[in-house]
Amino acid sequence: MATQVDARGLSCPQPVVLTKKAMDSITSGEIEVLVDNPAARENVARFARNAGCSVEIGEERDGSYVISISKAGRKS
Repeated sequence: MATQVDARGLSCPQPVVLTKKAMDSITSGEIEVLVDNPAARENVARFARNAGCSVEIGEERDGSYVISISKAGRKS
């Protein structure tokens, strides 16, 4: 089951901070981040990609976007 972060109604940098906390709490897996503005959508996606995660941004629905982040575990 994916970890979910609801960052709707928050302005930057809060969505990125919450996403970082969620990413730090798992070694690998899925995180779904809900945001409700294009700036947060782009900032969260950029942060996750820069952290080495794969990112998919869902279509806008009712003013919200779902950002799906896949974090792979580190290989030794």
